[in-house]
Amino acid sequence: MAKKKHKKRSVRTKKRPNSRIYHGLGALFIFGALYFGYTYYNSHFVTPWQSSSDKAGFASVVDNYSEDVQTAAAAFNLPYPYLMALIQLECSGIKPAGERFEPHVFRRLQAVRDGKRKNYENITQSHLANASDAALKNLATSWGPFQLMGYKCILLDVQIRDIRGDRGVYHGVNWINITYGDRLRRGEYKNCFHMHNTGRTYPRVGMPTTHDPQYVPRGLAGISRYQLKSETNNAR
Repeated sequence: MAKKKHKKRSVRTKKRPNSRIYHGLGALFIFGALYFGYTYYNSHFVTPWQSSSDKAGFASVVDNYSEDVQTAAAAFNLPYPYLMALIQLECSGIKPAGERFEPHVFRRLQAVRDGKRKNYENITQSHLANASDAALKNLATSWGPFQLMGYKCILLDVQIRDIRGDRGVYHGVNWINITYGDRLRRGEYKNCFHMHNTGRTYPRVGMPTTHDPQYVPRGLAGISRYQLKSETNNAR
């Protein structure tokens, strides 16, 4: 009698997970955690070297701008400590303040002038009729203690020489009053610093979009510093 042939059962072995994948995911997680921690710290707290720099510029802001800011703050009913802290962020208290050309703004203004773009913020082609490239460069440059872009003079109905001249503080505070003065009077300092630098309120989710991640926390720290200075002067 022939013996039945038994089929050999194949033994399935469990595949071991690729350790390289797990190591890669672990490294990615650690990198992400470190990156998030670094960016969060830099956007919410003032680093020692930034704090040192701000303290060094404090005297310059007081010496060069305090009187003009007090006058403008009273005229528009806006907080003196915020305006002083903002000047420190924007020009470090230097007088006369420096200037900064923004090539991307220049290109957008060119597009508006040439009819390739409908508008840029409140600027339309009618505002730029016959404007030369040299004129557009001035409009695309930030001026004065609050570093207002040149084209902001159109909203204020003044000349660029006005916002960068002796009345620069007054015109800068006037612009602040028009654009976000109500928020400032309500004490929305975090939103106001972010708006001055980006044109938008502070993000509800995610990191700030300011050119310097510490722009807002430095500004908030500056308010406390100038508030204390103001209270000390009033107590004398």
